[in-house]
Amino acid sequence: MRRFSLVVTATLLAFSSSAFARDTRVEQSLADLLSSQEARDVGIDGSVRFYLAGQPVTVLERLGQDVSNRKTNAANKSDEKACRWVALSTLLALQDGAKARGANAVVDIVSFYKSNEFRSATNYECYAGAILAGVALKGTYAKVP
Repeated sequence: MRRFSLVVTATLLAFSSSAFARDTRVEQSLADLLSSQEARDVGIDGSVRFYLAGQPVTVLERLGQDVSNRKTNAANKSDEKACRWVALSTLLALQDGAKARGANAVVDIVSFYKSNEFRSATNYECYAGAILAGVALKGTYAKVP
């Protein structure tokens, strides 16, 4: 009888945890994020510019491609707030990568969550759950005028 109870309990826990799992897609404006006080507060300093795929930009030299994939605690935060925070962390990593390579821009940026590409000339994509929010961005380090 005890063994049966353990099996039933384990089965119920397995199904209940997957029932509470959430991965809500949130799309937000990159321009709004970059022009925010939050961006300045975390160190997005304007020395590296960010261009989503589809935005017009003249590229003088390409210096390699990279993916930045970050997660953040989303507990007790709105999806929008958690997504803004994790997107800033992701952009900060790309900014640091650009500086290390002598680039002044990251171009052709696409969202790359779970290796699925999302292209927009205005927005990035985030996925938020009850516990975590995540943003993955893929872009090319470049020198621009």
